[in-house]
Amino acid sequence: MRVLVLSDIHANLTALEAVLADAGDTDEIWCLGDLVGYGPDPNEVVERMRAMPHLTCMLGNHDVAAMGGMEMEVFNTEARRSLQWQKKTITEDTLNYLKSLPDQTIIKQGVSLVHGSPRDPVWEYILNTLVARLNFAAFETDFCFVGHTHNQCMFKLDTKRDRVSLEIPKPGVVLEMTSRAIFNPGSVGQPRDRDPRAAYAIYDVEKQTWEPRRVEYDILAVQKRIRDAGLPDKHAARLAEGW
Repeated sequence: MRVLVLSDIHANLTALEAVLADAGDTDEIWCLGDLVGYGPDPNEVVERMRAMPHLTCMLGNHDVAAMGGMEMEVFNTEARRSLQWQKKTITEDTLNYLKSLPDQTIIKQGVSLVHGSPRDPVWEYILNTLVARLNFAAFETDFCFVGHTHNQCMFKLDTKRDRVSLEIPKPGVVLEMTSRAIFNPGSVGQPRDRDPRAAYAIYDVEKQTWEPRRVEYDILAVQKRIRDAGLPDKHAARLAEGW
């Protein structure tokens, strides 16, 4: 069974369409949250995703904020401006769909799925080996898939040496999943690992492999929609360089 694993679409329909086309046919889609926020297409992204068959989707922190379930002060100035626009723009159907999404860890095919971390499924960032080590104790499956950081990476636990390592896999290289690990597919709509291409991954359940992927999309078109909507220019500019 082939699973499309994606996260942090952030209202970027153009990037999402590129990922869906590049991934081809898959048996399931696992989305790790943050459908909205930052980008110009919140309703279109939610409509596209909710129509996908065999979808499992988590709730992300920007989704929570757009629903009014989180104080805006926890976000920086630009993110706050974007979320205020999102709250005014999203439809009742979009809002109801976001409210239906789970905010706790889900286990699918023996894999733990969260947006942030097993310890804090919505908010905590796993950015380094220390935080990763603390989170290995918070889930019982061999693998955990997370989003939130917008970085395509993985943390591996070597139980014999009691060591956690951070690895940045090369896109397109199929990796054998041989040890306990936390995998991040990266961000579809706003990568922050200096690669502006939309990021995602393919998980093969039977073969136990993980393939991180990147795909180019029409960044200029998305930048124009961001600026035309009056959203922060920073959110348009950063798309071109992936920061």
